[in-house]
Formats: sequence, structure tokens, C-alpha cells
Amino acid sequence: MVDLADILAAARAIRGVADATPLVPSPYMSERIGADFLLKLENMQPIGAFKLRGALNAVASVAEGTPGVTCCSTGNHGRGVAYAARERGMRAVVCMSELVPQAKVDGIRALGAEVRIAGRSQDDAQRECLRLVDEEGLEEISPFDAHAVIAGQGTIGLEMLAARPDLETILVPLSGGGLAAGVARAAKAIKPDIRVVGISMDRGAAMHLSIEAGRPVEVEEVASLADSLGGGIGEDNKLSFAMCRELLDETLLVTEEEIYHAMQVLYYEDRIVAEGACVVGLAAVLSGKLAVEGPTATIVTGRNLDMDMFTRVVTGQDVTLGDYVVKGQIYGA
Repeated sequence: MVDLADILAAARAIRGVADATPLVPSPYMSERIGADFLLKLENMQPIGAFKLRGALNAVASVAEGTPGVTCCSTGNHGRGVAYAARERGMRAVVCMSELVPQAKVDGIRALGAEVRIAGRSQDDAQRECLRLVDEEGLEEISPFDAHAVIAGQGTIGLEMLAARPDLETILVPLSGGGLAAGVARAAKAIKPDIRVVGISMDRGAAMHLSIEAGRPVEVEEVASLADSLGGGIGEDNKLSFAMCRELLDETLLVTEEEIYHAMQVLYYEDRIVAEGACVVGLAAVLSGKLAVEGPTATIVTGRNLDMDMFTRVVTGQDVTLGDYVVKGQIYGA
């Protein structure tokens, strides 16, 4: 398992490139909970997402002479791997499903990586990634189930506790579990009694359902405002499932409507443009599904979103997600 020493080593590896993002108060959310509510702004990373931390740490460990790296991604991990590989002058191939928004595909290509579109699920994209490993000798950089990746994401927890040792709760967007596992490991190593909650959308929440089942389970992937949280955790998951099951105090789910509203809150109250995945922590609190006491922080994980969709959300229009429609609502009306 990843330990505090691994995370401290990762902090040294990424220093000056992917660290020291701001931790700022949200006056609106602070008033709602009656205590400081803080936002860790990983949307301010050079690639617009926290995934750069784990990718940099992982690519830095790839042996010289390796033909290149590959990964399976819903978007932000692919950006991180593309950026890190470009810094080392390495070939990068990012495998994605047809459900990934075009804006994220274009962003990865702009960083110099090749993109392979394979099937309509993360599992299909993962199969293409493994083919590249077997047939072309590329080294896989897992988006969540890799020691170096989890350690890299854990540096967020180090920074949050260094800035605010009095934090009582951390709310973490939960997908494959690399972020949640790393942050929880770092936070609980420093402050064992801190509460760490993993939060996902209620349509295709692989880690939440896997923890409930006691084993990794497959989920059907569907379009979501929190598309970055989509995808399975892998039936042969080696690290992130066990760490999330051990370290997270609880996990819970929020609806597309609750995500929609939280995106509006973050935009109108804090003037922040962010992906739907970023606001699940706010959504859990605003909906009343999660009660928090004392200083609380959540991670604004990224800003790489479809701006047409975002515009529809903040202007109160309906949003169509496959065969599901989120009815629009004007903020403050």
C-alpha cells in the first residue's frame, strides 16, 4: 500500500510544477455550514486538473529507453500523462471511450499525445490500452490503480493539512479512487481522526457500489454532468479499492439535479468555472445528504469541461445526458 513516505517523495518529484494550488474560503458555503468551508483549487493546475500530480510522479519513474507510455482516461488523466510525457520527450497514447466529451479529446491532442477511441465504455478503452502494452511495449500509467499515481494525488492532502491543520472533514470526488485513496492516506497519517468522505454521482458510481458489494463490480456507464467520475475500477484492482474501503469514513451519491445546482452555486457565488465532478462535495452538503461540522474542505478537481454544456447549466437551461434530461432552473429564481 501507499504510505506517507511515498507521498512525501511524490511531493519532491512534482515540486515547482504541479504543487501549491490555492486553498481558499467559500463565503457562501461557510455561511451555510456555520464554519469555514474551503476549496482546494486544483482547476488552477497547468493542465486544468489535479491529475497532473499523479501523472508527473508516475512518468518520472518510467525507465529510460521505454518506447512510450499509454493510459486509459476519461479526460483529465490523459491530459496529465500527455503533459508529463511531453516534458520527458516520450511518446504518449491515450485510450478513451466514445462517451468522453470532444473538448477533452481535443485538449489531449493539443498536448502532443495520440488518442485512440475504443468502444463505449472505460473497459473497452482499457482493453485497447493493454493491447498497446502487449504489442508495442508501452508502459501503462493507470489513472487510479497505481502506486505512483496514488502517491502523487496524495500530495493534495499534504498541502491541505499544512495550510489548515484544523480541518475536520475533507470531501473528495470519488471515481476510480486514486484521488480519494491518496488524500485519505496523507490526511489520516497526519491527523488520524479527520473525516474523509468520498462522493460520486448516482448513475454509474463504480467505487461506491464496489465498497457496498465488498469487491470490485462492473457498472454501466452513462452520460453525466460529472463525466470525469465515470468508468469502472477494474475487476483486478490492486490498490485503490482496498485503500478506499479502509480509509474512507463513508461514501455517498448525489443526483444530476443536485450536481446541476451545485455547479450554479460554485459559479455564481464563488465565480469558479469547474467540471460537474468538482462540485459533488458541495452538492452533498447543499442537498442535506451530508452534515458537516467544523472546518471543511473539498477539492475543485478540474476545469476541462464542455463550455456549451456549462453555459446551459449556468443560464438555467435543460441539459440532455443521453436519454436523461436534467430540467433547467434559473439560479436564485
